[in-house]
Amino acid sequence: MTLTGMTIQQNRLSDPAVRAFVAAVNAHDREAFRSVLAPDATMADDGTDRDLDEWIDAEIFSSNGHMEVDNESNGGRALIARYRNDTWGEMRTRWMFDVDEDGRIRRFETGQA
Repeated sequence: MTLTGMTIQQNRLSDPAVRAFVAAVNAHDREAFRSVLAPDATMADDGTDRDLDEWIDAEIFSSNGHMEVDNESNGGRALIARYRNDTWGEMRTRWMFDVDEDGRIRRFETGQA
């Protein structure tokens, strides 16, 4: 059974910064991804702070990361998504975003849902 019918299309995500984040991940566009992040952005994976550049290279760009969003809440700043990459396969994940007043993501946290 597939849950594809329940997926929220990325262009319908409520928060513009989160929408741009998901679009950049799925397009494998490192430049667009960096442009949606605040210069001092931070992140955590499964509750542990990680080096942002190392993490995005390993988990997104060098491993063909892809997000399919199943649910959003908190004005579009909290997601439940099926995330897959060449390293780990597919897993159900949660994503939370802190967006600054300029509309850029200053922090995101992810982990298994």
